[in-house]
Amino acid sequence: MQLLEVPVSFQLWILLDVVIAAILGGILGYEREQKQKPAGFRTNMFIAGGAALLLSLGRFIANSMELELDPQAIGVDPTRIIHAIIVGVSFIGAGTILKSSRKDTVRYLTTAAMILFSAGAGISVALKLYVVAVGVTAIGLIINTLIHRLYQNNPLEDHG
Repeated sequence: MQLLEVPVSFQLWILLDVVIAAILGGILGYEREQKQKPAGFRTNMFIAGGAALLLSLGRFIANSMELELDPQAIGVDPTRIIHAIIVGVSFIGAGTILKSSRKDTVRYLTTAAMILFSAGAGISVALKLYVVAVGVTAIGLIINTLIHRLYQNNPLEDHG
């Protein structure tokens, strides 16, 4: 298989998507960092930007293979890329979860969920669903700020 010559403008669009996704992930991560939780500003930037990058590259590879090879012969399934991102990001999220010294509590579940949300924002950007990406970012902030205040005095809340 010969590699296609890819116009610089196309490559710059991918980079722009990565930047947009990283900014949106950073917005979500900034809120986590302000509350001194794990997986803050930079982590969420890398996760959202990385998700956008991986999905963009996967879409490019799938399109290239369809142009160069018989699509029936290779069975390209771009959704596998999204699956791989979700599995990888979930592994990172699982690493942030800690069992509390109290036997009945677990900490940082919200942060783990936010990491997955951040990846979703990045995937949305890579799919050119900018309104969805911005909306997901806003929803994440609403959940972690406004709704958190409702449960602030609840001792059973995971507190992030």
